Amino acid sequence: MEMDFERCYRAVDSRDQRFDGWFYTGVTSTGIYCRPSCPAITPKRQNVRFFPSAAAAQGAGLRACRRCRPDAAPGSPLWDVRADVVGRAMRLIADGVVDRDGVPGLASRLGYTERHLHRMLSAEMGAGPLALARAQRAQTARILIETTDLAMAEIAFAAGFGSVRQFNDTLREVYASAPSDLRTARGRQQAPAGAGTIALRLAYRPPLHARALLDFLAVRALPGVEEVRDGTYHRGLRLPHGTGQVALTPADGHVAATLRLADLRDLAPAVARCRRLLDLDADPAAIDATLAADPALAPTITAEPGIRVPRAVDGFEQAVRAIIGQQVSVTSARTTLTRLLAAHARVDHEVDEADGDRTPGQPHDQRGGTGGGAPGGLRGFLSAEELLSLPDSGFGMPGGRREALRGLARAVVDGTVDLAPGVDREEAVRRLLALPGIGPWTANYLAMRAFGDPDVLLSSDLAVRRGAAALGLPDTPTTLDRYAERWRPWRSYATIRLWRAA
Repeated sequence: MEMDFERCYRAVDSRDQRFDGWFYTGVTSTGIYCRPSCPAITPKRQNVRFFPSAAAAQGAGLRACRRCRPDAAPGSPLWDVRADVVGRAMRLIADGVVDRDGVPGLASRLGYTERHLHRMLSAEMGAGPLALARAQRAQTARILIETTDLAMAEIAFAAGFGSVRQFNDTLREVYASAPSDLRTARGRQQAPAGAGTIALRLAYRPPLHARALLDFLAVRALPGVEEVRDGTYHRGLRLPHGTGQVALTPADGHVAATLRLADLRDLAPAVARCRRLLDLDADPAAIDATLAADPALAPTITAEPGIRVPRAVDGFEQAVRAIIGQQVSVTSARTTLTRLLAAHARVDHEVDEADGDRTPGQPHDQRGGTGGGAPGGLRGFLSAEELLSLPDSGFGMPGGRREALRGLARAVVDGTVDLAPGVDREEAVRRLLALPGIGPWTANYLAMRAFGDPDVLLSSDLAVRRGAAALGLPDTPTTLDRYAERWRPWRSYATIRLWRAA
């Protein structure tokens, strides 16, 4: 979206929630910045400035509005659509790369110098990578202050700040309040029970077809890793500093999330991955409007508005699922994956028994290994290293597919293939296709679900073709590809709708 003053001001004047996260409104007369839908009185034109990011507004000396909480708005849908360097950088910053590896690490991942990266982000976002990461740290700190009883020093380092002084100065600047005042404002609200437990709301742009999301995840749920129960999706997480578990419950205007983390430094990446999993930053109004222009899809839009593309919390996990799911049913793939995880659990148990130095009751992953045990029982999916440690008998599949999985795992371990959210999508697909046992369907499926490409049509997929036939559309790959040009740039969303039609 271009920062056109008249268009932005009309959105603010109408308090249009669809534009939350697209831009931020700075009010120079009060020194605050808001989301477009802020319920406060619309400021006069001469007192308004518009910013492409919260970091840019903070850099102009403005503080966050306490009424509309602009830092809790949905993220910009641009970063799902855009595959350029700025889009990739924003996805990596959200995943906490700057906090873990600094700006040099971010620049290295993107293949640019720090100076050029700073120039590109400043030109489009109004702030450089450090300022963008700082704004995210402030939001993470506020969440921890308001949802936990941790000491302020613990919160400072968990949020990614280098010192308590930096933490105090940043929160005073962003929220015009001392950290202790933010906690006082919480009132009598009790923090969630349990160490490392955080409850928060994940905002989205309505509509959200929650049942379609939960149905998709439920039929593919792996025992011990994830489950859907009573309208809530539970799963274990493998995170940069440890493990975790999340419960996600769709509600009106938000998804209620309860996170249990072994290390609170993982809060920002855990939130980013949950948002990505449920595709919460999408703009369903724009997507549905494009697809509804096709008379064949229009009835499905009317019946089920707000369909999202379920994405992934772990690129390697999604790649393993895709390889195992080649040319087999969802049920068969789930059975094979369950056997694979059971084989890994047996190997992990044997390692535990053989480790005489282990403290009784201490999980394998806390001893410096890569196990995916989560605080609440569910585990994250196995890592590439763990897959490579399995014997042939642990795979329970034909030799060709077993070696395809091992080839993928070796490529991930040695860095040949990158499955992170900020990957160059086209380059990642090329590298995947160079691996034995990975064809166009698998690579494109990963582009859609692991890399977040919104414009992938799996025209050779049998269920997609059945769905197309059910809607009276061409159902051969070539003819369907030609027909689907009218669905650009949202062909991934059309794919989900064809699956549901099947």
